[in-house]
Amino acid sequence: MSEVALLWGIGIAGVSGVPGLFFGRYSFTGQCVTTALSVAGSVLGLTGVGLYWLAADGRPLVLPWGVLGADFSVAIDGLSAIFLLPVFLVSILGNIYGLGYWKQADHPENGRKLRLFYGVMTAGMALLVIAHNSILFLFGWESMALAAFFLVTTEDHKAEVREVGFIYLIATHVATLSLFALFALLYVISGSFDLVPLNENSMPDGISTAVLILALLGFGLKAGLMPLHVWLPGAHAMAPSHVSAIMSGVIIKMGIYGLARVLSLFPHPPLLWGGVVLGLGVVSGILGVVFAISQHDLKRLLAYHSIENIGIIAMGLGLALIGRSLNRVDWILLGLSGCLLHVWNHALFKSLLFLSAGSVIHAVHTREIDHLGGLARNMPRTALYFLIGAVAICGLPPLNGFISEYLIYVGLLGTLQESGGPSFTSAAFAAPALALIGALAVACFVKVFGAVFLGQARSARSAPAHEAPPSMLLPMAALSVCCFFIGLVPGFIAPLFEQAAAAWAPELRDALPPLSTLVPLGRIGVMAAALFAALFLGSLLLWARLRNTSVVRHVTWGCGYAAATPRMQYTSSSFAQILVGLFRWVLRPRIQKPAPLPLFPKATSFHSEVPDVVLNEVVLPAFHLNARVYAWFRIFQQGSIQAYLLYIFLTLLVLLFWR
Repeated sequence: MSEVALLWGIGIAGVSGVPGLFFGRYSFTGQCVTTALSVAGSVLGLTGVGLYWLAADGRPLVLPWGVLGADFSVAIDGLSAIFLLPVFLVSILGNIYGLGYWKQADHPENGRKLRLFYGVMTAGMALLVIAHNSILFLFGWESMALAAFFLVTTEDHKAEVREVGFIYLIATHVATLSLFALFALLYVISGSFDLVPLNENSMPDGISTAVLILALLGFGLKAGLMPLHVWLPGAHAMAPSHVSAIMSGVIIKMGIYGLARVLSLFPHPPLLWGGVVLGLGVVSGILGVVFAISQHDLKRLLAYHSIENIGIIAMGLGLALIGRSLNRVDWILLGLSGCLLHVWNHALFKSLLFLSAGSVIHAVHTREIDHLGGLARNMPRTALYFLIGAVAICGLPPLNGFISEYLIYVGLLGTLQESGGPSFTSAAFAAPALALIGALAVACFVKVFGAVFLGQARSARSAPAHEAPPSMLLPMAALSVCCFFIGLVPGFIAPLFEQAAAAWAPELRDALPPLSTLVPLGRIGVMAAALFAALFLGSLLLWARLRNTSVVRHVTWGCGYAAATPRMQYTSSSFAQILVGLFRWVLRPRIQKPAPLPLFPKATSFHSEVPDVVLNEVVLPAFHLNARVYAWFRIFQQGSIQAYLLYIFLTLLVLLFWR
């Protein structure tokens, strides 16, 4: 029953944008019809997920298909259900948000295209998550990837958008080719396209290592693991904000789902696999937040934080892999629960942050942090929602980010205890790395919230800013409530992650303990509720006191400056200068500063930027080198049939002698 509801939801979401094509370019009715269908499809999908959780029993649905001898086989289990929830939830909220953010009347040239591919992308993600064989998985994967390309390039009349789209297209096709090779190897091992546990005894030597490398390349590119992240910052920055929300909150998690699903097929993975995934998570987490701190573009900053959080998710998955290698069910449950809960949490608070950033962009028409400031006065609700998302992403109680990171902390520190069975104390090195990530995230969001919403307007753009319409505020409010819900009652959702762990490691299903026996989720919820109540009551008391008191506003004392101006405020660059200096060996910042000033200086300027090192110093130079090398072969393209026949003849001779 749950699979039927899911398939209906996927079908409706996939075609939701088609009726809008028959309405005029300026038609608000067409926009509403498309949005209603997409929301209806996602609601059906959520209904299917709910039915599965109520019954706790998913039955595969198999239909004849005839593609490469594979059946149209779909199934939902505890692992896929976890990923389906954010797919449909963020899609619903993104569609509602788009009613005010990307009005058809304001964007007649691309509004219909955006809504068409938004539904296709949602359907593709849901299909690949429930696919029970690799052929159907690839069908959903490529549908999602191509739809995301058209969404990233929504404003394809801009040269920078086309460039970012081209980089994304190359990255996603490299990922897809890697998956073709990966699933071909799995077919060689199992003799079937079905995604079922493998018999490791009949596996040829070395083939498991090739599977891991291809899985990390194909799924790591989509997830944005460092150094495979090159497409992510630009794509998230250039896409419309509700597209950025679903790309960051959901699409990159499809890479995590694929990696978790493929690794789950190995009942006894080598211990090295867990160490590799854990190490990549640490690198992605630290470098992601470091690059985020140095950004001046609001959406690029949030995009690098997606890389950071993918690193945290990979750390949890790496811990679970180590636990599976050593038959440590406690590490499996803590690592995988922390990993999957952070998948949810990141989908919620990162979508909230991107939608809040979209509200800012909708009001002031710029993403440059140094052109903003003082927006909390005119946009108090947006400022509040952004603050909630910022507290959540920093892993602070009483919000949801704290819970998932706490589970990973407990699991990592638990590797130091050798009394419970086999141990792998080297994994504990990731615990201080996770603490460093959290501290840097706090510094980054203190910077961005202060520069964007506090202080004075730094440019004329910020002065006339206005609050977003209700259709944009409602999705942000819903995401904020979800962030509080998970933070306050984590024990309520714990059984869902126990089901997911049982689906990921079915051979240990009966040995997995309840999550509540490993972490005191009940007490954590009580303390979070007490903290929330204290903050709420304190805010009420402060508001009541200020309401009955006349407040006189003065300019903050500025060390003797009688007439402070917005130029005297900290900028994005100056706030992060010390941290950027500490990591300059990896960030490699570009700074243009004035020469020593004469006695009577003229107008001068200061500029700094931190480009992506991997993209600008590795990937693009390699592509340019290849272009120059292959340009040399143009001398063989003479347009002469006789020359081409000669080439064929010489090739045949070489092949004959080679044999």
